[in-house]
Amino acid sequence: MYFKGILTAAAAAAACLCGEIWRELHHFRVVTYRLKSKKLEGIGNNVRFVFLSDLHNQTYGKGNKRLLKKIKETDPALVLIGGDMLVGKKGKSYGSALDFVRELAGQFPVYYANGNHEQRLKEMPERYGDVYAQYKEELEAAGVHFLENSSQELFCGGCKFRLTGLEIPAECYSHFRKVRMPEGAIEERIGEAKAADYEILLAHNPTYMEEYLEWGADLVLSGHLHGGIVRLPGVGGALSPAFSLFPKYSGGHYREGERDIVVSKGLGVHTVCVRLFNPAELVVLELGGEE
Repeated sequence: MYFKGILTAAAAAAACLCGEIWRELHHFRVVTYRLKSKKLEGIGNNVRFVFLSDLHNQTYGKGNKRLLKKIKETDPALVLIGGDMLVGKKGKSYGSALDFVRELAGQFPVYYANGNHEQRLKEMPERYGDVYAQYKEELEAAGVHFLENSSQELFCGGCKFRLTGLEIPAECYSHFRKVRMPEGAIEERIGEAKAADYEILLAHNPTYMEEYLEWGADLVLSGHLHGGIVRLPGVGGALSPAFSLFPKYSGGHYREGERDIVVSKGLGVHTVCVRLFNPAELVVLELGGEE
């Protein structure tokens, strides 16, 4: 009888966990972070950016209508994309990602920095053909601004921003170990930061956060880790896509001195299709000067 009770309890717990995993794979939440900086003094009220990362072809309703509705309700000044909107594997369609981003670009200014999945398609045409070129061409025709190791100066809410998209060396996405970033690799790709500007750096992989901050970013926007797949109370994410345990910046808002770090827990999954205590999220950034 005692053993039967244990089995019943275990089965009930397993069913609850499976139900929670299913729920988190099909729903997302809106997370808002309020960011302040001396460089943003004088910025107008209610300046909001939406930050999207790691959709991986996920759809929330037909044509992603649930996700589009929430973004529209936020009324952002800009939509910033941190990469991995598609799945960069042979035979995988990019149609849902294309349709979603194209729809966004018809309503808001959209700035797109690549993740490792887009970068893989771009850097290996011998394997993937012209998939990336077609994807980029169609989105640029819709008005999307790609930031491929490039920067764009913007004025929003009366303040000047410098927005940069960084693509790190492909080997920095190796599994099971952290590959040392070559010295000077960031400056070689995007030049030096401008101390007078509020520097927003879209850098997909948060494993190299120290290097991004050393470069001079005021705000780093990353993703890639999918929130650590399973999140543990008081600990954070348990596992990275590179299969390293307990990554330091697995998801959320971090403050390092006067600089901000926001790591999205992502909107989709791939390969390890699990989320537990780790809801997908739409990130909203509210910007303001220091009080």
